[in-house]
Amino acid sequence: MAEDGPLTAAIALKRGHSPRVGLARVALIEAVDELGSISAAARRLGLSYKGAWEVVQALNNLFEAPLIEAAPGGKAGGAARVSPRGREVAAAFRRLQHELDDVMARLELGLSGSAAQDLFWSLGMRTSARNALRGEIVRITPGAVNQEVILRLAEGVEVAAVLTRRSVEDLGLKVGAPAIALIKSSFVLLAKGEGLRTSARNQIAGHVLAREDGAVNSEVLVDIGGGKTLTATVTHTSAESLQIARGDAVTALIKAQHVILAVE
Repeated sequence: MAEDGPLTAAIALKRGHSPRVGLARVALIEAVDELGSISAAARRLGLSYKGAWEVVQALNNLFEAPLIEAAPGGKAGGAARVSPRGREVAAAFRRLQHELDDVMARLELGLSGSAAQDLFWSLGMRTSARNALRGEIVRITPGAVNQEVILRLAEGVEVAAVLTRRSVEDLGLKVGAPAIALIKSSFVLLAKGEGLRTSARNQIAGHVLAREDGAVNSEVLVDIGGGKTLTATVTHTSAESLQIARGDAVTALIKAQHVILAVE
């Protein structure tokens, strides 16, 4: 193994079904902190502007407070600032990576053959849910079969999930505990206007940050406050019919049965 250079490993931190926080995401935080621009950081790291924005949104959704505060400015660039918590997260990750490098250097002397390859394969699971938002459980309404769990995502922003009583017990859900809401983007419906009457349990107000059109569907990014965002996938025809554009006030409609909760 020494012939190919020292044995190395890269940290990818995650809990339960939450998205991973790895070196690529931390490198983006550091690049934004240095350059003050998401677009400039994306160019340095060889990322697309859209890809960099998705990383920023995922990080801000996972933490209690935004790690990167930015004003979307398109590919031409907009001002961006890494928060003090963002710098702390990046510094802590680098310390962990340094410690891991030291451990791997010591382990290399005792590792050989296929057993070493089996030892370090990744057992982590990934989720297909486009939205993963961290919050705190603020209320649980008990029922004979199902229970309603209310998760506060940010100040004034809550999402309700309906789970079986057994699931609530198995997950150990309780008021004050953290949890992550997993919501597929296709489960997020968008509406415009006031006085809506709908059976959707969750009606979250926000404004459109971006819209990207494809041949069939459109992906709409919605700012719901507190540094949190929701991504909705709607048909291109629906997006055109609603005339969804950046800056528009919209309401995200999500059935409580479509919200999955994950914990540590």
